[in-house]
Amino acid sequence: MSEMNITFPGGKKVSANWHGFEIATDQPAPSGEGSAPTPFDLFLASLGTCAGIFALGFVQSRGLSAEGLGITVSFEVSPETHLLSKTVMKITPPKDFPAKYLPALVKAAEQCLVKRTMDNPPKFEITAG
Repeated sequence: MSEMNITFPGGKKVSANWHGFEIATDQPAPSGEGSAPTPFDLFLASLGTCAGIFALGFVQSRGLSAEGLGITVSFEVSPETHLLSKTVMKITPPKDFPAKYLPALVKAAEQCLVKRTMDNPPKFEITAG
């Protein structure tokens, strides 16, 4: 099993150390300093950036320009649970992108490991001591 180390550098800051990177998080003011994204912000960003690398890979593998390629990610939160209830990703294809490739571009983005993990969530176990 892979391990990630979590540290507490002060205030409301929490950092994850993973593969040589320190991934900083903080809480917004007034409880934190707002010096870094919140953990949930990073989770949301991981959805879009993961889909993005697959979309970019699809475009590049066909020798097409990625100029203008973008993804807009929209989120709905349940008013009852305050949990994420829906995520919509809208891909803006690159300039002059062949329409025949649009369904395949969507399929490529759907291969994102973060999205696939959310589709089949893992079991969580939290222990102490």
